[in-house]
Amino acid sequence: AADKIHLIPQDFFAELCEQIIQHLNHKIPGVNTSELCQRIQTSGVEINICDLAKIANILSFLFSAAARNNLSTEELITTLGSAVSTLPKHAVQVIRHMWNEQGKAIAASEDARNVATVGQFVDMKWKLGVAMSSDTCRSLKYPYVTVTLTVADPSGQITDKSFEMTIPQFK
Repeated sequence: AADKIHLIPQDFFAELCEQIIQHLNHKIPGVNTSELCQRIQTSGVEINICDLAKIANILSFLFSAAARNNLSTEELITTLGSAVSTLPKHAVQVIRHMWNEQGKAIAASEDARNVATVGQFVDMKWKLGVAMSSDTCRSLKYPYVTVTLTVADPSGQITDKSFEMTIPQFK
């Protein structure tokens, strides 16, 4: 995804960074990558929603980690290190400007320690089953897969998420 950053014009890249920082500051619920992708495509740039979403995730992680570590603008750019040489110049300029202007707000936020926390994958269990019959259907005989994901949310509470799929869905 990082190699796709050069496709995004500077104004759209700046808008993406702005939305990410607003999201990290809890001013907006999230980044609307589908709407932004559509506008970028309308401007004549060939980029798909998956690549833009990956770029948004990378930038979100970058800004939140910088906030968590209370990095200055120069420390952030230095930390990017070798990536700076592969990133287009306009992207580095936008990241530098955005962090310089608005990074302090994230770092100063009382939630700065929790900015980058996301649910943590703990375990996955699955089992294969076959439904032979039910009250409403005499003969089912279709195999299915039951998946149970164990996840620890940011507060540390562990929960199980279960769902069933047909064999083609599982594949």
